[in-house]
Amino acid sequence: MANEKKVALVTGGSRGIGLGIATALAHGGFDLAINGRRDAAEVEEVLGSLRSAGANVLYLPADIADRAARTEMVKKIEQSFGRLDVLINNAGVAPDVRADLLDATEESFDRLVSINLKGPYFLTQAVAKWMIRQRQSAGQDWRGCIINVSSVSATVASVNRGDYCITKAGIAMASQLWTVRLAEFGIDVYEIRPGIIETDMTSGVKEKYDHLIAGGLTVEKRWGTPRDVGRAAAMLARGELAYATGQVLHIDGGMTLARL
Repeated sequence: MANEKKVALVTGGSRGIGLGIATALAHGGFDLAINGRRDAAEVEEVLGSLRSAGANVLYLPADIADRAARTEMVKKIEQSFGRLDVLINNAGVAPDVRADLLDATEESFDRLVSINLKGPYFLTQAVAKWMIRQRQSAGQDWRGCIINVSSVSATVASVNRGDYCITKAGIAMASQLWTVRLAEFGIDVYEIRPGIIETDMTSGVKEKYDHLIAGGLTVEKRWGTPRDVGRAAAMLARGELAYATGQVLHIDGGMTLARL
């Protein structure tokens, strides 16, 4: 028998922005499939906090850049829950070394494209096919939702991490493509572009951005939090932004506003 509660898959959901999203969804009544790269034992406390919020939680350690791992992940969700209503493509990595465009390596470029762009693109393909089957089985009232978490770096150039910017720009276009392709099947697609969010990924540049934020980089003079992004994603997942598929939500404290 299929799960009665809606189910969401959150990639990179055991830490940072992904955990902020997973937490908001758990409190919002969703059951969760959480993907990450750490062993289950390392995230047991995190998974316990999500379960204490009322969610049934399936943890899926997998590298989304790996085709076989993606296939197995979707298979396990179907076996465990029998349904999938929401996909949150959040998993992503920064370059190991912030290198100027003139010094950047192909190895870093290939790694980031594989994890940040190719993985979510083809995971979306696999999940979309399953969502279409669910729609055909359940009827016109069934709706799916796919949310791509990109970055302000989709449009804001950083010449010391061009590979990262290019992958996020690619996710922005992928969001548009999937929006157009999936609308006829009742599957909404959105993109969330976080700005300066306080996570372990940004801990190494905290002093730099503390200074920039104080100097006016953002309209709201504070770091964003995973909770900020999580609340936005949960709102979209619940279907509270109707007739708006394809929209981009900037969760950036006004960073990308054009100002004089």
